[in-house]
Amino acid sequence: MPIVYNKNIDDHSVLAIWKIEETEEEMLAGLQLKQHELDIISSFNNGKRLLHWLSTRLLLRKMLNTTAYIDCQFDEDGKPYLVNSEYQISLSHSYDYAAVMISKEFAVGVDIELIKHKIKSIKHKFLSDIELAQKQIGNNTEGLYVAWCAKEAIYKWHGKKGLEFKRDIHIKPFKLKAEGNLNALVELPGGTRELTVNYFKTKDGYMLGYVANKA
Repeated sequence: MPIVYNKNIDDHSVLAIWKIEETEEEMLAGLQLKQHELDIISSFNNGKRLLHWLSTRLLLRKMLNTTAYIDCQFDEDGKPYLVNSEYQISLSHSYDYAAVMISKEFAVGVDIELIKHKIKSIKHKFLSDIELAQKQIGNNTEGLYVAWCAKEAIYKWHGKKGLEFKRDIHIKPFKLKAEGNLNALVELPGGTRELTVNYFKTKDGYMLGYVANKA
């Protein structure tokens, strides 16, 4: 399992990325799965979808460095969590990569995406006119992906249904770089929060955004 990126975000949080090169059989051999999980993966009719599911679980096992069974489930809002564990987690995958973030202290959110020009056709669906007027976003494919990954990471960090990218998450002006950070204002039920999202572009054309903060 080639872990191509492994970083301690802070004293409590870790982010790792894995390039998927193994077969389904090789990944299954590295996991302990119970019947309800076998039922889930048997429902996948897409080979890549199965590889994504398996890769995030295997990467999670590597990060936690345990041989014990890991019970990873999803709550009613679709947020993943570990049963009987102090860790908070976030999972993401895109094409040949899987990303996992864990933290003992903070709520976390991570998103990885393969950069494609087609994002320009949907930019008005997740960005306001004010955000699109920012020159680093506008019609810039990489800037659009930074904004998307940032909003997706924030959505996963929040972990509750009802948060809308365009209406509730507002990207503040930032300087677009290969690796950097930005601030975003998030309209939450309890009031407005300002969060810092870190992002970076990989050498083979993926964008990743992540956030760790108190829920």
